[in-house]
Amino acid sequence: MHELTRLFTIGIVACAVSACGSDGDSGLSNLGTTPPPASGSLVGGTAPTMIASFSPTDMQSMMTDGTTMPSSTANLLQSFFTFTCSIDIYQLKYQTVGAQGESTTASGALMVPRGSNSKCQGARPIVEYAHGTNEQRNFNIADIRNNTEGLLIAGAFASQGYIVVAPNYAGYDSSTLPYHPYLVANAQAQDMIHAITAARSSLPMVTQTITDGGKLFITGYSQGGYVAMATHRALQAAGQTVTASAPMSGPYAIAAFGDAIFQGRVGNSGPLNVTLLTIAYQRAYGNLYTNLTDIFEAQFAPGIDMLLPSTVSAGTLYAQGKLPRDALFNSTPPDPIYAAFTPATDPANFAALFAKGFGPNNLVTNSARLGALQDAQANPDGGFPVVTSGIPAAAPANPLRQALKKNDLRNWAPTSPVFLCAGNSDPTVYFMNTQLIQNYWTNVNPPAAPVTVVDIDSDSSPNDPYGGFKDAFSVAKDVVAAVAVVGGAKDGGQAAVLDAYHAALVAPFCLASVTKFFNDVNAPSP
Repeated sequence: MHELTRLFTIGIVACAVSACGSDGDSGLSNLGTTPPPASGSLVGGTAPTMIASFSPTDMQSMMTDGTTMPSSTANLLQSFFTFTCSIDIYQLKYQTVGAQGESTTASGALMVPRGSNSKCQGARPIVEYAHGTNEQRNFNIADIRNNTEGLLIAGAFASQGYIVVAPNYAGYDSSTLPYHPYLVANAQAQDMIHAITAARSSLPMVTQTITDGGKLFITGYSQGGYVAMATHRALQAAGQTVTASAPMSGPYAIAAFGDAIFQGRVGNSGPLNVTLLTIAYQRAYGNLYTNLTDIFEAQFAPGIDMLLPSTVSAGTLYAQGKLPRDALFNSTPPDPIYAAFTPATDPANFAALFAKGFGPNNLVTNSARLGALQDAQANPDGGFPVVTSGIPAAAPANPLRQALKKNDLRNWAPTSPVFLCAGNSDPTVYFMNTQLIQNYWTNVNPPAAPVTVVDIDSDSSPNDPYGGFKDAFSVAKDVVAAVAVVGGAKDGGQAAVLDAYHAALVAPFCLASVTKFFNDVNAPSP
């Protein structure tokens, strides 16, 4: 049995025993029942199914034809990606767990390089990639013709000779879980670990020319940046080796980030993200609310606990009145003392963005917001609104803030290299997350391995190894702004840049930077 399979099977069994003991059941009543399949095992014990194969020419064409990503972005990325290997893409289906440790299934992509080049044969390193937030249940990252994220990781890693494992997560695609454990750190890390276990066991079933070379790299973007860091933490705690990780634009300091949102700094996709988070934490801990209307306004509460992931797009949910597009909170402060937070006006360049998060047809009740604000005042986070201790609040009393603290990643330090990439003007996952985890590792819990931080939206300098990516990012921003001006924008295209910033601008250029970082770490010693 592979060591990962052995270790985490033992862990799941231990959790199951602990759960039985917690309610006074000795476990004898379960004798004779069929135990669930081992986490990390292949669903049905069958090999993954090949769903597509692409040559380097195919990859070049898909990256530049303008259908999956804007041609301007693709053209800027071309100099950073080298399409060396053909790629065989398999649909991986495996056993994992949900937020309560319950057995379930998940799926994902296994991308295997192939070709005559030495990079495409023999023992190869593995990159595991965690994807960003997606509202649609049928999301399948293996379908790279129809999603930019899958295409980017295929081009950045698989085509350059890495084996790629990319989970869809529990709750998506063919998963049997009726919800998604959104930003539940332990559950999402276990999902990633189980995907690696399944991929390693299935690799000999799909190829005789490619083997696991023993190096494991972990990366991900946005939600996936958080998941990547949580996975690195979990593997390290279990004594497993991570060669290097590269979380990108993730909400690592999620407790401080949550306080910022409730204190009026509502960013893009606020209602969607808060709904996913609240329902996941209720599933995990069971104490955020007794009735849905304890948190959600009456017009949105019915069925909201089963709304996401959805069978329709976010745009359709907004049009159907199932969720507000922007208004997370009410325009009336829950108490006059919080008027300055309704909405926040600092930093000034985000004031218009924050204002969009408030309105009459809002998602979260004023009473729920008031409870979080009062607790943040009584038990402040050490990273927001000012940096003091740099760590989460010692003893938050509000159930949501307690859940956020449980899932905050300011509680470990890496023993292998970490690369952090983000943009300082991100309107979705604020740059404060990268700054606070950097501050934590610098001043509170220094790591035993190097940590590299790249602000992709900063000026390059001479001899900057990531200067070319920063320069390309700057050009991409200018292109987005120019197109918006041609279309009639009166603000110099700045609103268009802000809309594209998180997903369409930072994501590809940070990923290109990660490719360099992984290649440098993977390079043989001189």
